[in-house]
Amino acid sequence: MEKSEKSVELISPEPMTKEMSSYDCDICRKSFLQKSDLTMHKRTHTGEKPYPCDICGKSFSCSSKLSTHIRSHTGEKPYHCDICGKSFSRRSNVNAHKRTHTGEKPYHCDICGKSFSQNIHLTDHKRIHAGETPYHCDICGKSFSQSIRLSTHIRIHSGEKPYHCDICGKSFSDNRNLTVHKRIHTGEKPYHCDICGKSFSRSSHVTVHKRIHTGEKPYHCDICGKRFSHNSNFTKHEYIHTREKGKE
Repeated sequence: MEKSEKSVELISPEPMTKEMSSYDCDICRKSFLQKSDLTMHKRTHTGEKPYPCDICGKSFSCSSKLSTHIRSHTGEKPYHCDICGKSFSRRSNVNAHKRTHTGEKPYHCDICGKSFSQNIHLTDHKRIHAGETPYHCDICGKSFSQSIRLSTHIRIHSGEKPYHCDICGKSFSDNRNLTVHKRIHTGEKPYHCDICGKSFSRSSHVTVHKRIHTGEKPYHCDICGKRFSHNSNFTKHEYIHTREKGKE
C-alpha cells in the first residue's frame, strides 16, 4: 500500500510589530500614549476638578493630587529622608529636601547662571528677569511672581494663620516660617557655608555670613557712601542721618 504524500504549505508568521497608537488633544494637539493621560491633560484646558476633598471641599483634577492633599489634614508623612530622618507628605518634597544635604542644584537659569535645587524655584526666579507678576491681590492690587506668594500675602488681610507648631502651638501665616521656627526646637541647621563649614538654620543667614569671607557689602548709603554687608546695619545707619537732619 502506497503512502499518500500531502503537501504542507508553510505559512510564515506575521511580524510581531504592534502599531503604536496615540491619543491627541483636540485643543492643543499634544499627544499621549494612554487615553487616561489625555483625559487628565484636558482638564488643564477645561478646569474640571472632579475629585473633591470631603474634609475641606477643595477639588482636584486627579485622584493622586487629592490623596496628597488629604495628608495636609491627617498629618501623614510617608516619605522619609534617609540622611536625617525628616518626614514628608510628598515624594518630590523629600527629593528636594535631600539636596539641602548634598548641595545639589541641578536647575540653572540660562540668563544669569544662578542655580536652584527645585525646578519650580527656577521658574519663579526667571519671572524676575521677565518682570512678570501674573498673580494679583483683589483686595489691594499688589502683584506677585508666584501664586504661593499671593496666597501668603492675602493672609495679611485676613489674619489667617493656618500653620501651627505641634511643639509649642505658635501659629504662622506661611508654612516656610513654621519650618524655620521648628528648627528652634530641633536645632536643625541644614544650610552650610562651603568656605568654613559653619551651619545655619536659614539660607538667608548663610548668605549674609559668607560676606565675612568675600568682603561683599551690597548695601550702599547714598548720603555718606558707607557700605554694609547686612541690611539691618544699613537701616540703623540711615537712621543716624535722619536724626541729624531732624536736628538742623
